[in-house]
Amino acid sequence: MKKLMAGFGRIYRGETTFNFIGKRVIGFTVSLVIVLAGALSLLVQGLELGIDFRGGVAWELPAGSITDQDAREVLEANNIETSNAKIQFLTSSESRVMRVQVGDQPEDIRLATQKSFAELAKVEVQEVSVASVSSSWGRSITEKAIRALLVFFVIVSLYISWRLEWKMAITALVAMVHDVLLSVGVYSLFGFEVTPATVVAFLTILGYSLYDTVVVFDRVQENSQKFATSRQSFANVANVSTNEVLARSLNTTLSSALPVVSLLVVGSMVLGAKNLEEFAVALLVGMLAGTYSSIFVAVPLLDLLKRNEVKYKPFRGQLATGAAMVELMGLSAITKQTRGTVTSGDESDQSVQDTVSKVAQRATSVLTHPPRPRKKRR
Repeated sequence: MKKLMAGFGRIYRGETTFNFIGKRVIGFTVSLVIVLAGALSLLVQGLELGIDFRGGVAWELPAGSITDQDAREVLEANNIETSNAKIQFLTSSESRVMRVQVGDQPEDIRLATQKSFAELAKVEVQEVSVASVSSSWGRSITEKAIRALLVFFVIVSLYISWRLEWKMAITALVAMVHDVLLSVGVYSLFGFEVTPATVVAFLTILGYSLYDTVVVFDRVQENSQKFATSRQSFANVANVSTNEVLARSLNTTLSSALPVVSLLVVGSMVLGAKNLEEFAVALLVGMLAGTYSSIFVAVPLLDLLKRNEVKYKPFRGQLATGAAMVELMGLSAITKQTRGTVTSGDESDQSVQDTVSKVAQRATSVLTHPPRPRKKRR
């Protein structure tokens, strides 16, 4: 337990020397497996589209002690196919509501079924709500979402190319596409319903993913200038930069995810607001995917694009780890951390700590040199 807490402490003090570039195969493999599993699920079972996308009719009524079978008997009595009917029970601390969704139906059948449900629940007809949505409305929403997505990608790529560089723009786009595919795959694998709220959440997580990636890239660019004359490989620059912003990325994710978890647990599970669940699940999955992709996908992919540039190609075989990375990170990131240790999977804690001490001693000797003797007056 102490080692675990000490590990978290080192992360938040910026004392880590994780070899993200050297372990990129693991990160790429994990992403590929999840994305392929989601793609296979999409081909086999597709997405569970809500009524807003596929069109149809939905009734909501006080459930009381009504069962799933009771609702199906009402549908059959009104000549409605029950094989594709979706029946949900929305439970809160104050009430229990049943929602029944089926394909599009003529108006007379909708009204007759509404009356039958009222009789089943022993309530007035007005207490049974009925909503009818055309599938064309859902297609319109989908087309608008796709257009918004394409415009977003174009604007983002132009901005990053101008602010940073075009190779960073390419990797940022790949990371965002990765996050969308992963999130959609999770929805397909677990059968979560896709609603307009889900689409809004997908567009929201793109902005979140982009923010996290740009933060890392900005530090990469800053360190590229810092190490411009030190003859370092881009892998070393990327590793140092990622370790320096690791704590910031984790803090951003945790501070953003906690309200979403509260929304999911309190709003959906306690209060029974299923609409909040559709939004919160997409946000939570997207946030986790965005943090993962910015560290384990975007930066390693950027290294593959930049390692053969003229200024990095002669040194592309270099990969500093452990104590060597501590040397690269420099005293600017270590002087405030001398109370702790820096760990690495490649070298022992004592070895890395010795390196930290040597760096500190060299800096001290430079900063505390004796004053120069004064020249004698003639």
